[in-house]
Amino acid sequence: MLHSDLNLLRALDVLIEERSVGAAARRLRLSQPAMSRTLGRIRRATGDEILVRSGRSMTLTPYARAVRDELHALVARAESVLQPPSMADLPSVERTYTLQCNDALASVLASRLAQVVACEAPKLRLRFLAEPATTSDDLRRGQVDLRVSSDPAESPDLRSTTITHDHLVAAVRTGHPDVDTLGSPDGFAAQRHVLVSRRGRVRDQVDDALEARGLRRTVSLTVPTAALAIRAVAGSDLVVALPGRLLADEVTSHGLTTRPLPVEVPALPAFLVWHQRNTRDPVHGWLRDQVRTLIEEQAAAT
Repeated sequence: MLHSDLNLLRALDVLIEERSVGAAARRLRLSQPAMSRTLGRIRRATGDEILVRSGRSMTLTPYARAVRDELHALVARAESVLQPPSMADLPSVERTYTLQCNDALASVLASRLAQVVACEAPKLRLRFLAEPATTSDDLRRGQVDLRVSSDPAESPDLRSTTITHDHLVAAVRTGHPDVDTLGSPDGFAAQRHVLVSRRGRVRDQVDDALEARGLRRTVSLTVPTAALAIRAVAGSDLVVALPGRLLADEVTSHGLTTRPLPVEVPALPAFLVWHQRNTRDPVHGWLRDQVRTLIEEQAAAT
């Protein structure tokens, strides 16, 4: 039976369990002649009769009895591999999912998502990674399952959906001596600034908006993550422009105060990005829904 297909193994499993060609045919929704032909194929493949007549009933051969338990376990395992888990199976699904987002958002998302998973899918494991400094193939290679990013899908085999948009705000430490000047473009531009850039850039869309008014700012510090920027601002008189709603908890917990930007900067999108192979997977779909809901709730709460 080395080269036999799963249907033949499934038929053998049912024949052994039912010990009747007719009962096996009904269970597999086949005609009795078709089931008889299948039994013939099994006999030729195994070199064993499988079922032999004993009076008015059929009985299993020693070979059939010997392989019964192992065969049943094999068929069950094969069917579980070929059939993706349904939502009814969620509490028993054992997988590790790797999510990628900036560290400030991860600090907000991780604990809340872990609580949801503990209640609804307790055997799932979550792993958070920082955003890469440059474009990577992590999603394509399967090293990352889900990414929250300000960039949409960058290739045809990736999928993305927009979760929300968030406007930048100016954040400074509470007690900053020039907090009241941040409401004017000149006062804002006159401050020393922190720039968040994974790639180490020294300007962004805030500089473009200031230059449109004939102004320039001094970027005194460039850091790769929002969390580092928040900590730097909390211990200095620096100013940083950050997404106001998604990072509101982090900003507040570090004792910062915020003001609206005095220049017009387009709202930053937040995208959920994944590889197309996961689009129809029900568990991955459930995880996407949870992440989307938590981010939407965070955005709506501020």
